[in-house]
Amino acid sequence: MLAIVGGNLIDGSGGPVVENAAVLIDGERIVEAGPRASVPIPEGAQVHDASGHTIMPGLIDVHDHLASGGYNLSGRWGMDEPLSLANIRTAQVIEDTLAAGYTTVRDAGGLDAGFKMAVEEGIIKGPRLIVSVNIMSPTGGIEDKVSGSGHRKVLLGHDPLSPDGIADGPEGVRAKVRELVRCGADQIKFATTGGASGRPGNGPLDQAYALDEAKALVDEAAALGRSTLCHAVGGTGLPIAIRAGAGSIEHGCYLATDPDMLKMMADQGTFFTPTFEVYDFHSTVSAPHIKVRAQALMDIHIQSTELAIKEGVRIVAGTDAGGFVHGDNARELELMVEKGMSNMLAIQAATGHAAECCGLGRDVGVIAPGKLADILVVDGDPLRNISVLRDRARLLMIMKGGEAYSNRLPVLELQPA
Repeated sequence: MLAIVGGNLIDGSGGPVVENAAVLIDGERIVEAGPRASVPIPEGAQVHDASGHTIMPGLIDVHDHLASGGYNLSGRWGMDEPLSLANIRTAQVIEDTLAAGYTTVRDAGGLDAGFKMAVEEGIIKGPRLIVSVNIMSPTGGIEDKVSGSGHRKVLLGHDPLSPDGIADGPEGVRAKVRELVRCGADQIKFATTGGASGRPGNGPLDQAYALDEAKALVDEAAALGRSTLCHAVGGTGLPIAIRAGAGSIEHGCYLATDPDMLKMMADQGTFFTPTFEVYDFHSTVSAPHIKVRAQALMDIHIQSTELAIKEGVRIVAGTDAGGFVHGDNARELELMVEKGMSNMLAIQAATGHAAECCGLGRDVGVIAPGKLADILVVDGDPLRNISVLRDRARLLMIMKGGEAYSNRLPVLELQPA
């Protein structure tokens, strides 16, 4: 057995901080967690001293693109690289994301299921992975990467042998969901709008899937035991995603234009993933026309998030990393606080709420008996300064499933009373 003692516990549920806490771990799971005085430490347990630090759940990014490199939307999007090189870089990104304190990542498109298998088999070190394989969109949508002369392009390290995600009509989308599940998709990602980097006619306010297609897609995913996440920015495609029953709305910049959408999300339990970080990045360093578009989206996005908080919509933390350089996932939490969320809500967005959004609430996201031991020990108090979570030098312990991938805590020689 292993115990972490003495730190202040933020358990990920949004409950009060437990001072001078103890967490007892047996194998991959937590046995006890609470005030140190109420958690008996068995003889022979290895005891790690977290006094003066914060004990909290491992972080969760619900929207990443691990197989996509950083880019500025004005270059060739990695089309000149051999797939083998892209795969090696992806493995490095996966390992680096764990080193940033992220013990679970939901990949929102582009990651082959083999990387998840490689992590599970211990071939590479990385977060617990949830994969979507590729994004579903109609012909001409965001997944339809075709040049003006009709040549299909393989972008951003995506495996050309994976299904492309393009499907049309209710029966077509049902078949594509089945194909993606066959290839290892844990959840189904789809798009009801274009995006900030879309070609003319496929921008943030342009509709992609119609309601009958989106409903058929969500229904088929549910029939196969898969939940859904939907890229939906604004226009008529945004309410389509909500009405179709998507499990989470990704981006959702224009939710503020119709408060009834937020009420429906709150009533249905739909999660909201703002992905501030990708808009923050592209509003400052991207191509000129993308900067203008990203800044406009950020302005309305802040209003949408404020209204979502008031309406009681559960907000979760997703970076959209891969749409910019990887490795600074916790910047999303900083931005959440800057845009009006409390530090505790931002932490929940990357722990307890994020786990529920990903369908893993029974196992991760909260430090409690029976949960997997995904734990961070942080030098500092993220409730006072959320930025401590960005500083890797302050991540004193990173544990996933009871295994410490890094640990700089001292071991107590004597057992606590």
